[in-house]
Amino acid sequence: MAEVDRERILSKIDELDSYLSELKQILPRNFEEYQQVEKKRACERLLQISIEVVIDVCNLLVSGLRLGLPAEEDDLFVKLVKAGVFSKKMGERLRQMKGFRNILVHEYADVDDMLVYNALTTELDDFRLFKKEVLGFVEESRK
Repeated sequence: MAEVDRERILSKIDELDSYLSELKQILPRNFEEYQQVEKKRACERLLQISIEVVIDVCNLLVSGLRLGLPAEEDDLFVKLVKAGVFSKKMGERLRQMKGFRNILVHEYADVDDMLVYNALTTELDDFRLFKKEVLGFVEESRK
C-alpha cells in the first residue's frame, strides 16, 4: 500500500486547529453582531482558509495513496470515499464545504450573510468530524 505523508497531514491538522481556535474566539453571539463588517470579514476569511486546509489534506491523501489525478476537486472526495478514507456522509460534507468555499472566494460580493452565519453556528462540528476521520485513517494506516 502507498504511504501517506503522515507528518504533513498532521501539520495541516494543526494548522486547521489553529484557524478554528481563532474562529471560535471571534464567533458572533448573534446575527446582528455578525453583521459588523470586521467580524463578518474575519469570520468569512477564517472559514475559507479552514476549508482550504481540509482540501489540502484531501490532496495529500489522494497523492499519498496514489489514487490518481482527480479530474476536478469533487473527484478528490469520491476517490477518498471509495478508498475507505472517509464515510459517504463525510464525502458529501466535504463536497458541500468546497462549494461553500467557492462561494466565499468567487462570489464574494454576493455572499448571503445568513448562510455564513448559519455555517458558523451549526456546521463547525464538520471540521471536528473531518479531523476524527483523517486521524483515524492515518493511525490505522500505520498498523
